[in-house]
Amino acid sequence: MNEGLGEAAERQQGFALLIVLWTLVLLAFVVSGIAASGHTESALAANLRGQAVAEAAADGAVAVALFHTLEAGREHWPADGAAHGLTIGTTRVAVRITDEAGLVNPNTAPKTLLVALLRRLGSDPGVAAHIAAAMVDWRSPGPVPSPDGAKLPQYRAAGSAWGAPGGPLRSRREIALVLGMTPVLAARLEPYLSVYTAGEVDPALAAPPVRAALADANGGVMPGVAPAEVKTILVTAEAESGARARFTRRAVFSINPAANSLHTLAWQEGPG
Repeated sequence: MNEGLGEAAERQQGFALLIVLWTLVLLAFVVSGIAASGHTESALAANLRGQAVAEAAADGAVAVALFHTLEAGREHWPADGAAHGLTIGTTRVAVRITDEAGLVNPNTAPKTLLVALLRRLGSDPGVAAHIAAAMVDWRSPGPVPSPDGAKLPQYRAAGSAWGAPGGPLRSRREIALVLGMTPVLAARLEPYLSVYTAGEVDPALAAPPVRAALADANGGVMPGVAPAEVKTILVTAEAESGARARFTRRAVFSINPAANSLHTLAWQEGPG
């Protein structure tokens, strides 16, 4: 009987030892999970902090660029697209100022210029005329399309979920929604557009395709344009903080140097 009791006691001890071992294994998994979670949260917090630092530095660089733009003396930075290197805190920032007077505003440009630009970018005459008419109809009020243009019925017939709103494009990326526009053509066209400029395109500041289109639309003659009193500038600030944190700020301003005034037209994140 004593032998039976001894065997039972040994079995209980073995079972208890097994429970202890399993408990230790479970605790090890729990501790490992907590440590991994803590490491992940710590890395996430570091990334967020680095991103916030980069964003703040980019915004600070925009303010510095505006100061130099409005400064009329030796500290003046022209809107020529040149890169200016800044260090804000420990963050490196490359900031550029570009005059948008050389870009075409699709909300105000005449149809002839839009056709000429589309043809210079590879469209055949018929397609260019159709897309340009649709661009004009996009920005023009009323339900009736222009010849070769497109209003709501034409968009619906093409299976589109949207139609011409009868108002200005809010960003140059909306050009991809115009009936007849292809992704490839939109990608070619966007770099030469701005929805913020006022007045005529300045050939002296225009890229070669725009200069050629201006001449095409003007009977082969490059039009003369008086310098604009109010400038539209794009400030791009690309900040890099640490190994991975990067942030790009794109801001568009209307500036009147004579009145020493400016207005913010756009404040965007990332390349646009």
